[in-house]
Amino acid sequence: MDSEWNTDSEYATLGAEFGGSFSEKSIRMAFIRKVYAILMVQLAITFGFISLFVFNENVRLFAEKNPEMMVVAIIMVFVLMIAMACCDNVRRTFPLNFICLFLFTIVESFLLGVVSSTYKAESVMWAAGICAFICLGLTAFAFQTKYDFTMMGGMLFVSLLIFVIFGFLAIFLHNRIVDLVYSCIGALIFSLYLVYDTQLLIGGHHKYSISPEEYIFAALNLYLDIINLFIYILQIIGSRN
Repeated sequence: MDSEWNTDSEYATLGAEFGGSFSEKSIRMAFIRKVYAILMVQLAITFGFISLFVFNENVRLFAEKNPEMMVVAIIMVFVLMIAMACCDNVRRTFPLNFICLFLFTIVESFLLGVVSSTYKAESVMWAAGICAFICLGLTAFAFQTKYDFTMMGGMLFVSLLIFVIFGFLAIFLHNRIVDLVYSCIGALIFSLYLVYDTQLLIGGHHKYSISPEEYIFAALNLYLDIINLFIYILQIIGSRN
């Protein structure tokens, strides 16, 4: 759970094909509202699972006694994520797209709940608060800034690959300082990805944008950015304990 795949890099040029779809302001605004409505539901479900695991000892003990549930959840996360990222019919066909996204959110929330239960409740609440503050600030920045981050897709993807390799090395080092540096870099990368995905969402004057038909894909990307940011902030705060 130290990192999740970010599925948006191969779709960074969608604006070239669908850029005209955003010519109508009403279409763009409706698309943005739909994506953020879906995202808010996802985050509410995730926060509910995290709270359940952190504050209910019986739920935490049940998960500890049934580790096979973790294995099944991890497999389902990758299967559903690959299906939604790679198959147009899966993420564009209603209600299949909502069913897959809902299942993905449930299993991902379960895994986040298990991970969060290994930290103190105080650390989890601080991480959630800091993550919410950062996400609001970065979203406002992405909407207002004149800088176009949609052209950074290639650099971000390369940074993510290097970060994943660094993560494999960190597993064998078992050094507290290395883990802290790793978490800080992860928080930085997914903060940049949040700005990047937000600008792909809003389109407008940016070079690249996502088609209004890809609301499930857009919500999935933002959700992954936020939960990864939360995980690394939690690791940073938890490292002091």
